[in-house]
Amino acid sequence: MEELRKPDWLKIRPAHNTDFSKIKGALRKRGLVTVCEEAHCPNMAECWHNEGTATFMVLGDTCTRGCKFCAVKTSRKGNPVDPFEPKKLAEAIAEMQLDYAVITSVDRDDLPDEGASHFARCISEIKKAHPKTNVEVLIPDFSGKPELLKKIVDAMPDVIAHNVETVKSLQRKVRDPRAGYEQSLKVLENIKRMDQKIFSKSALMLGLGETREEVVQAMKDLRSVGCDILTIGQYLKPKNKFLKVEEYVKPEAFEEYKRIGESLGFLYVASGPFVRSSYRAGELFIKNLIDKKNSASKEVGLSQET
Repeated sequence: MEELRKPDWLKIRPAHNTDFSKIKGALRKRGLVTVCEEAHCPNMAECWHNEGTATFMVLGDTCTRGCKFCAVKTSRKGNPVDPFEPKKLAEAIAEMQLDYAVITSVDRDDLPDEGASHFARCISEIKKAHPKTNVEVLIPDFSGKPELLKKIVDAMPDVIAHNVETVKSLQRKVRDPRAGYEQSLKVLENIKRMDQKIFSKSALMLGLGETREEVVQAMKDLRSVGCDILTIGQYLKPKNKFLKVEEYVKPEAFEEYKRIGESLGFLYVASGPFVRSSYRAGELFIKNLIDKKNSASKEVGLSQET
């Protein structure tokens, strides 16, 4: 079957001619990579230049799972973990003076704790080196093991994101068999059970053959486990061997999903063709939420002291 032709309104916006040499220098000298560059994200210029935000990938560049939408390298065993990566990451973020850092990783089923301790050290080092930086983590499911998720929660990031990726009926088609819709919902539910103060976040890709009813049901399912923030974007096929695009969802449909999400009670919904998991549009809102939460905590502390 022929590939769908991209509509005229779906064009990747080229990055502005902005000098990112300082940011890239801080990364290169420490051997760090950002998902922004690796994925050629269309929002990179907006995030790096205007918003002081970047998304970093830790635990190597090789994933132990093989989701059918993702272009990241896969293998049964990943590369050796750099024990100094948390420190290097924190130093780079402090040097870049980032307001908001997103940390994500490949899946590392080959490690004893699937990388949870390393992830937690990254959060702790960032908080220590640059306390003003809000930290969001986009985590794997850690095979649904609550004790591994607890390591992340105890490190106290401001936002924990975990993506269900697609609607329930397409999970087996789209994701690695070791992942799953119910397992991902359980991860999001456990975040709130462990710490109500941490904001939870998830994401959906559209254009894989889902129906409108399935998308709305997925949104309802996410709200049922207390998910606070949702991003919805268009799936774009990275290479020939990956899943084909079944539909290019129109901008007005994304707008409708945004309205539906807001009516369901999400604190923020970013929905549009170019929206990605760590999309910047909602982060000013998220930072305001975090600041309000921190201010409220301080006021409670002061009232208890007096």
